[in-house]
Amino acid sequence: MNIHMNRFASMFLLSLIVLLGACGRGESERLVITGATTVAPLINEIAKRYEQQHPGLRIDVQTGGSSRGINDVRAGLADIGMSSRSLLPAEAEVLHQQPIATDGLSLLVHADNPLRAIDRDQVIAVFRGEIRNWQELGGDDAPITVINRADGRSEVELMKTFFDLQPEDVAAQLISGENLHGILSVAGNPQAIIVMSLGHSEFEIAQGRRVRLLDYEGVEATSANVAAGTYPLTRPLMLITRPESTARVRDFIAYARSPAVHDLVQRQAYVPVAP
Repeated sequence: MNIHMNRFASMFLLSLIVLLGACGRGESERLVITGATTVAPLINEIAKRYEQQHPGLRIDVQTGGSSRGINDVRAGLADIGMSSRSLLPAEAEVLHQQPIATDGLSLLVHADNPLRAIDRDQVIAVFRGEIRNWQELGGDDAPITVINRADGRSEVELMKTFFDLQPEDVAAQLISGENLHGILSVAGNPQAIIVMSLGHSEFEIAQGRRVRLLDYEGVEATSANVAAGTYPLTRPLMLITRPESTARVRDFIAYARSPAVHDLVQRQAYVPVAP
């Protein structure tokens, strides 16, 4: 009886040791990154490449807007936040930011819209509802459908910065959250206009989306002009962290800012940061 009990105990302990060892080997390090949909496709590609170089690491990328990324980091719900705007002064007092690319802010319309260009005063008048028909801008005789961005999106803050437009000033017929949702909304409505990431728009146009970028203040809306510094509506794409970030977080951000991923940045039609 004692022999059988000792054998059973030995086998149980051996099984437990093997199980615990397997669990230990199966555990993976995890980074959680949340925030801007403008930044997320780029970070997804960077994360895949980084994971290949660091076996056992899992990087979980979630969208939800710049404000979500900033707030998640502040609350300890994410290791890194993605933002397509700079931190506000109050946010910068408690968080750090690192640019990984530069993007433009553009005015996106349907591909069939005959309008080719727009200026600052016209943008303000359109989004305030003071200009309601495309004919007033030299386009077709058709009502303008203004699509605004949802709360928490960086474009809401950038509308204040570039056009001095508060959310309550915008006379919108539709609200869009995710970038792709906004682009598809314009592609499905020949009278629509939306403020959108220039790089993301260029990327989707290359995929065949029926949308087009308007020249702004006489400058063609292209990532090449963003890179040349001639396009006037530009913004940094940021990674946000707490001051006490881990070595893994710091290493990932250094990698995301390095020449090793410039090809991925350019593939998304953004401009890489200088080395």
